[in-house]
Amino acid sequence: MTIAIRELDHLVLTVADIDATVAFYTQVLGMEKVRFGDPARTALIFGSQKINLHPAAAPFEPRAANPTPGSADLCFITDTALDTVIDTLRDAGVDLVHGPVDRTGAIGGLRSVYVRDPDENLIEISNREETAQ
Repeated sequence: MTIAIRELDHLVLTVADIDATVAFYTQVLGMEKVRFGDPARTALIFGSQKINLHPAAAPFEPRAANPTPGSADLCFITDTALDTVIDTLRDAGVDLVHGPVDRTGAIGGLRSVYVRDPDENLIEISNREETAQ
């Protein structure tokens, strides 16, 4: 018998600067900052997913064996046309690392661009094949 995983509830990013990370993900990618727990922690909400933010200087326990800022590679799906995504990134002063390019996602084709967040994590922003522009 195996365990049947249904969905991803949240993931954790270890970050050098919580405020810089929150600014990027809220102002550029439109996520929402939330505070939760005791002691108070910071997270980012989008859709039904959450990214918990752990400060590199004092990560919460339990934690990954080697929590390191800049080690993540994440893909986010948007319904916003990729041309608009590119313009929005440019207006926010965010440099494109790569793209637009065709990729394969979890359930089909993607059209993607790549940027880096304040910790140098690689962030892929994608349209699903049926909405790619």
